[in-house]
Amino acid sequence: VEMLHAGLIKNPAGDPIKGNGASPTSNGARPFDVFRNRVMFPIFDAAGRVIAFSGRIFGAEDEQTPKYVNSPETEVWRKSAALYGIDRAKHKIRERGYALIVEGQVDLVLCHQAGFQNAVAASGTALTPEHLDTLRRFSDNLLLAYDTDAAGERAALRAVSAALQKGMAVKIAALSGGKDPADIIAKNPADFAAALKRSMPVVRFLLSRALARAQTPREKSRLVREQ
Repeated sequence: VEMLHAGLIKNPAGDPIKGNGASPTSNGARPFDVFRNRVMFPIFDAAGRVIAFSGRIFGAEDEQTPKYVNSPETEVWRKSAALYGIDRAKHKIRERGYALIVEGQVDLVLCHQAGFQNAVAASGTALTPEHLDTLRRFSDNLLLAYDTDAAGERAALRAVSAALQKGMAVKIAALSGGKDPADIIAKNPADFAAALKRSMPVVRFLLSRALARAQTPREKSRLVREQ
C-alpha cells in the first residue's frame, strides 16, 4: 500500500489495493512496477532526503513510451519546487558564485562526475519561481546550459524570463553541434568547460542567434540597430 501511495507501483484495474498490495485485483491483474525497464534516479530534497524517483527508459526508445517517468506528486514532492542535485550542488553554488542549470538527470550526473558540481536540473518541467527562490538562497547568478535544439532554446528563454523577473543575473552557454551537455562531456569535458567560458549575457546571446539566422548583410545591420 505504501508503494502504491508513493507511485512506485500501479493497479491496472483501478481497484483499491489492500493488505500488503501483493494480492491480485478483482479481475486477476496484479499491481505492476511503474519504473520497469528504466534507469532509476532518486530525487533528494536540499537536506539530502529521498522524496521521489525519476526513471529514464533503458534501451531502445519509441514514440509510444515516454523517455522519463517521474513519481506522482505527493506531500513531500512537487516538480515545481524540487531541483535535482540541489543537495549536492548547494555548497558549490555558493563557492563558485553561480548555479549551472541543465535540463535532464543524465546531464546532471555527467556534470558532477566531470567536476561541474554546482549543476542542478529541473525534473521534467521548466524552471519555476519556486525553483528560483531556492537557488537565490545560494546565488543570484545563473548559467544556463540547455540542449541546443529548438525545444532546448525555448526552455532556456522561458527560464531567462522567469529569472529576470526575480532580479537574477543570467548567462547562456552556446553549446555547439546540436548536442546536450551529457554528449559533450562524454566526448571531452574540456569542450564543455570551454563552452561555459564562452557563455554570454542573455541579450548578447539572443542577438548572436538572431544575427546567425539573418540571411543578408542588410538584415544583420537592421538587427544591430534595433538592439
